[in-house]
Amino acid sequence: MGSKEQKERSTAKIRVLDQDVALYSQREEDYISLTDIARYKNQERTDDLIRNWLRNRNTLEFLGIWEQLNNPNFNPVEFDGIKMQAGLNSFTLTPKQWIESTRAIGLVSKAGRYGGTYAHKDIAFEFASWVSVEFKLYLIKEFQRLKEEERKTLGWDIRRNLTKINYRIHTDAIQAHLIPAELSPKQTSLVYATEADVLNLALFGMTAAQWRDANPDKKGNIRDYAEVAQLVCLSNLENLNALFISEGLPQKERLERLNKIAIHQMTILTGDARMLR
Repeated sequence: MGSKEQKERSTAKIRVLDQDVALYSQREEDYISLTDIARYKNQERTDDLIRNWLRNRNTLEFLGIWEQLNNPNFNPVEFDGIKMQAGLNSFTLTPKQWIESTRAIGLVSKAGRYGGTYAHKDIAFEFASWVSVEFKLYLIKEFQRLKEEERKTLGWDIRRNLTKINYRIHTDAIQAHLIPAELSPKQTSLVYATEADVLNLALFGMTAAQWRDANPDKKGNIRDYAEVAQLVCLSNLENLNALFISEGLPQKERLERLNKIAIHQMTILTGDARMLR
């Protein structure tokens, strides 16, 4: 399977009981380094630990069931043959052999800088439990913390992108109707800032400068701290203000209209006009 089909990308590392553990995503699923988990128990014999784990009949049954539930291309005939040998003194199995013979996707062998054996998080947690119950619990805790941080970052990006939907329409209207050709760059920037504050006043009840004065310890700007509903409303106000500008309405009248619209939309979106602040 090619890299484009796998949709693989490097993700991150987490620190678990003083041990770095690498993660990456493949097919929108999270994979965790078994090699790094094994290092917690033995720095020098990680491959041996993973192979010993794979020799266990309970491990093979777990892997087989996981593949049957998640992998339509899994080879059950080869799996049955491997499972019959489990428990014999002569039986050995490497991750690569398991992957190639059964077409498994739960384990991945990677080469290069971040090489080693990786496993889907369901399987990695099982392996971590075999290595150390304590390590498994801390691994789950750190993994969940990472996922929560990623969700927060994604949520922030989505909220911010909402305001960009009509941003170009708004700035084009300002440029076309409010900025004479003879204005200097400094004067032009002031016009854009003033119109941005029309929206801030309509929605938040204060200008960007007033917010900064009231929140000297906060980084960013007023829109960075807005709720999702407020950013949805702000995107709508940008479009409406562009329309009002093209119609030649004075700024004072535009502000009054936009404020009424903001109150109405926020009441619909949240059921609480107090979201306007």
